[in-house]
Amino acid sequence: MTDHFKILLQYLLPKHLLSRLVGRLAAMEGGRLTQWLIRRFIRRYQVDMSEAQYPDPAHYRSFNDFFTRPLKDGVRPLVEGGDLIAMPVDGAISQLAPIQQGRIIQAKGHDYSARALLGGDKTLAAPFMGGDFATLYLAPKDYHRIHMPLDGVLKSMIYVPGELFSVNPLTASRVPELFARNERVVCVFDTAAGPMALVLVGATIVASIETVWAGTITPPVGQRVQRWDYDPATAPRLAKGEEMGRFKLGSTVVCLFAPGRVELSAAFQPGTPTRMGTEFGRLQQD
Repeated sequence: MTDHFKILLQYLLPKHLLSRLVGRLAAMEGGRLTQWLIRRFIRRYQVDMSEAQYPDPAHYRSFNDFFTRPLKDGVRPLVEGGDLIAMPVDGAISQLAPIQQGRIIQAKGHDYSARALLGGDKTLAAPFMGGDFATLYLAPKDYHRIHMPLDGVLKSMIYVPGELFSVNPLTASRVPELFARNERVVCVFDTAAGPMALVLVGATIVASIETVWAGTITPPVGQRVQRWDYDPATAPRLAKGEEMGRFKLGSTVVCLFAPGRVELSAAFQPGTPTRMGTEFGRLQQD
């Protein structure tokens, strides 16, 4: 199948219907059939089960249990130091750069609006103008839980309806404004680095996006942007390295930071593998 045809097929397929159908199937406890499919998936994507808290595929009663499997204690040590920022996910760097003139690089020849990514709210987007971003791609084989890069207090959560294109590197290089078009959940935190946004981007056959404080956000889906603002006195407070959300299958997280507050690692390039808990960057000194 040619790359052109793969992209064309994504425009033609009923992506929401397909994704929700896969989601229902992934939640089913199908006994031997589920076990057979999980084992096939492990072989197909070369999933390293030695790191899982439960390495035996027979432990998982559904695909969703398997997709969101926890890791063994100690296999992702958290970077120490109050000025160090922790990598939030296993996966790979897609892009990492400054936010210039309100635009975020998607791939060579493609960029998109930070304001659109965050749901279109100019006030919400303003603190990130001139800041830094990192786009992190989680492949199907990866650990699918997202963790906090810094201690943070949840300020706002926004659900943004949209498409469900694949978010793999091929699609990112071919579909304009991909991450600002797909369905997503935006989480904005107050941190020692100022405001920080973690944007959990949906994709084809991603069955669910969840957060630890609100559970499943999508599905169900809506046709309009929905926003929840939190009282600082009672808002969820999450420590660096603590789980904040998860995907049921791989997808993408876009991290946004305010200008002049962080220095992301210069060693990262597009395609660099990432491991949750390792050094992502450091706080800038005032």
